[in-house]
Amino acid sequence: MKKCILVSGGAGFIGSHVTVELIDAGYDVIVADNMSNCDMTCFEGVKKITGRGDIPFVKMDFCDAVATELLFTTNHIDAVIHFAGFKAVGESVSEPLQYYQNNLDSFMNVLESARHHGCDNILFSSSATVYGEPEKLPVTEESPRQPATSPYGNTKQILEDVLRDSVQAYSNVKGIALRYFNPVGAHPSALIGELPRGVPNNLVPFITQTAIGKRECLSIFGNDYPTPDGTCQRDFIDIVDLAKAHVFAVRRMLEGKMKKEYEIFNVGTGKPLSVLELITAFQEATGVKLNYKFAPRRAGDVTAIWADPSLANQELGWKAERPIKDTLAAAWAWEKHLAGK
Repeated sequence: MKKCILVSGGAGFIGSHVTVELIDAGYDVIVADNMSNCDMTCFEGVKKITGRGDIPFVKMDFCDAVATELLFTTNHIDAVIHFAGFKAVGESVSEPLQYYQNNLDSFMNVLESARHHGCDNILFSSSATVYGEPEKLPVTEESPRQPATSPYGNTKQILEDVLRDSVQAYSNVKGIALRYFNPVGAHPSALIGELPRGVPNNLVPFITQTAIGKRECLSIFGNDYPTPDGTCQRDFIDIVDLAKAHVFAVRRMLEGKMKKEYEIFNVGTGKPLSVLELITAFQEATGVKLNYKFAPRRAGDVTAIWADPSLANQELGWKAERPIKDTLAAAWAWEKHLAGK
């Protein structure tokens, strides 16, 4: 009998790519999303890519404890991958209460219902933001978590602790936290990708929207950081590579291969790129010249962060593989697909 994975927030950017990889790996998937930051575009794309028109979809809000309980009552679920959270650093600084309420309530409702219904395996979508402004680079899973630089980052720290404490308290619960670095790109089919509502909060959608003419100019927030070119450095990881890491992690849980009841893995490339380097790579990959300008630093941004992914490489058997130019070419193909070009 196939194992069934619940993907909360599964109609969004990361969730849709993970759903594709789970189905490709032979799992049954239930997608649930309140559609607060997406529409059905990517879910429909998932059905086309997989050839599965029958993927169960539930429109619901995981902040609703009754709806969450009903979902687990009416479905047999073997594992949960939780994406249902707000994720914009800048917005979290201006709207902290929204972030604390949504991100904390939704995950705790999932944990509560999962453990009551014998769903032992919880995979949490965490973030490199838990490292704050790191003292030493690259960061490993043993690197100390620094004070969060944004409410968004703080919710990730808090929820990692919630999962750790739940694993310790409830004998039937196992958990893995995947600390993402900077997911970018789109599926090679150009049928799913990042689809922000309104003005993008992430860099690559702003790049592609500027390139295609939706945005007049790309703002680079800060060119006076203590980095080689003055712009922030990040670990940009291809979205398909990132999605595949979830399959390895879920399989590890379901096959009883975890070495501890709660595990943490960095999901990154281990190769830093500055914002300017990413822009240059995009221009080289697409042949499109970008109009950009420098702007003041943005609240909540750290100077530089990139992963040491060796633990995930060794324990999960996973490794980031796609070159950044291929990643950016896919993001551009997705943008053109949206524009009907």
